Amino acid sequence: MEHQERALAAYIDQVSADPDTVGVVLIGSLARGVEREDSDVDVYLIVTAEAFARAAGEDRWAWIDRRDLDYPGSYIDIKLADLEYLRTAVERGDDPTRASFAGARVVFSRSDELEGLVAGISVLGDEVWAERIRSHIAQAHLHGGYFLRQAEEHGDPFLLQHAAVHLTLAAARAALASAHRLMPGPKYIHALVREVPSPEGFVDAWDAVVASPSIASANALIAQLDQWLGRDQSRDESLSVFIRDNELAWLRGTIPAEYY
Repeated sequence: MEHQERALAAYIDQVSADPDTVGVVLIGSLARGVEREDSDVDVYLIVTAEAFARAAGEDRWAWIDRRDLDYPGSYIDIKLADLEYLRTAVERGDDPTRASFAGARVVFSRSDELEGLVAGISVLGDEVWAERIRSHIAQAHLHGGYFLRQAEEHGDPFLLQHAAVHLTLAAARAALASAHRLMPGPKYIHALVREVPSPEGFVDAWDAVVASPSIASANALIAQLDQWLGRDQSRDESLSVFIRDNELAWLRGTIPAEYY
């Protein structure tokens, strides 16, 4: 909307005078054209490597600027990055980082590299999506087919809830991966699992585990998931993938699958 675009222009005028500013990347609802009347303005402020290192030394990664200066309730929500941050995000960014750049718009730049980096962060190849499906199915098999069963058999209420959350997250992440959809964060999962295409009964089975986790509801969801996306993935294969992606993440220099 016009008042948010004016606020953005004022912020660009403010930071472009600083020689440490390399660029400004608009993200969020304004970038995607779905902002509300009272939406804030979300940006990545791209700075020089030296400025980024100084901010890192101060543990300063994000802040709010121009609060109530441009329209009632307005503010600029800022995350800090440099070009190396963006290069690394293209290579191995997690889903929330990649999703934050989906639909992003470079609104100020002193770098010929910036546009290409921003465009590449939210793009993954078919082989990456296929491996994600495999990994998330492994998470579902172990959390739903082993840990949840152990929880119910031993009367462990914490483990029951923990396993159910991880099972439903893994099942939802597999569904998203099948549609090549990034996961912006857990608060979006309940809506996203309903948006992506899935077989009849999948969402109902998913909801049943969320509402009432049990061996029966877990088995029903896993059966739906296997029929749809995991037909060729054995439990032995899932065990090895689960160990690789969880217990050996520290050794491989990766992050657990649920945090991709």
